[in-house]
Amino acid sequence: MTETPTVQFLSVEGEFAPTESAEEYRSYLDRLSETDLQDFYRKMVVVRRFDGEATNLQRQGQMALWVPSHGQEGAQVGSAFAARPQDHLFPSYREHAVGLVRGIDMLAIVELLRGNTHGGWDPTDPTNGNFHGYCLVIGSHSLHATGYAMGLQRDGVVGTGDPEVDAAVLCYFGDGATSQGDVSEAFVFSASSQTPNVFFLQNNQWAISVPVSVQSRVPLYLRSRGFGVPSVQIDGNDVLASYAVTAKALDDARGGGGPQFIEALTYRIGAHTTSDDPTKYRENAEQEFWVKRDPIVRFEKYLRSLGEGDAFFDGVKTEADDFAADIRARTLVLEAPPIGTMFDHVYSEPHPVMTEQKLWLERYEASFQEEQA
Repeated sequence: MTETPTVQFLSVEGEFAPTESAEEYRSYLDRLSETDLQDFYRKMVVVRRFDGEATNLQRQGQMALWVPSHGQEGAQVGSAFAARPQDHLFPSYREHAVGLVRGIDMLAIVELLRGNTHGGWDPTDPTNGNFHGYCLVIGSHSLHATGYAMGLQRDGVVGTGDPEVDAAVLCYFGDGATSQGDVSEAFVFSASSQTPNVFFLQNNQWAISVPVSVQSRVPLYLRSRGFGVPSVQIDGNDVLASYAVTAKALDDARGGGGPQFIEALTYRIGAHTTSDDPTKYRENAEQEFWVKRDPIVRFEKYLRSLGEGDAFFDGVKTEADDFAADIRARTLVLEAPPIGTMFDHVYSEPHPVMTEQKLWLERYEASFQEEQA
């Protein structure tokens, strides 16, 4: 298999210096306005602040677990902005920035990881931007995404030539998921049916404590080619590269060009989850290497080179602090859901066995109150 150079627009120093492989995608940046560029930065900063506040809340006992996204904001924000409103996005469990861009109430992520809800948000609610539910079963949602894309084909909303009608599916997963059979099966079905899938891999270098060098003997973006799915590798900490390459891949998928695969090279600065301690298996030098490639710092330097001043950056910081304070305030007043909720969504329609189990649990809980009386 022939390797192709990584697509990058912004240098590590934040200078606009497209690599040769980026030229193919350069015209997609013409779609972006000054406001879009500001929003790229705003969303990255807000979600990082949200991520830090959520970690603090977990440490204070408000959640059993938190899944940090620190370091991966560039890959997520750029790709999410490339999607059109009618596209469907299937996250794994770390795509907080994607959810923010698509408009979900971020408290829903807190409620999900707190155990207050089973799904977090309703993906059929138009206000949630076709952002589907988080999936903690590694890689399994790649099959859900492929099935959904097959449905779009059968609904006749692929390759019509009308950009307001044609739709695609954008599916996110990590490097560890590529070792799961589900992802390989998704490649088989998507290639065979030429579904409008864009598989977006965030290679954050570690599948919990297993480095990517152990996970694969070849660059991960080459794996899909064996299944007939064309692929490209990008600098995932370059939000412009993430946007431009994803925009082209989605255009191709919507137009009937079949599935596409993007590997975004990035890094998980924080822990895999708050139950993990990466200092046990990672070297400080490696982390420092990636901290110097921080997507937010790089993009701020780029915006400043375009003339953006302190007033804008100070305003975004205030907005992020306010956002985090709002999440904290609403988290602290969350109450436990009714105990019978767990039975309400097992079936789409009322089911006698669920009704019986719910009533039994209610009687069981009531018995404690009777004993105390």
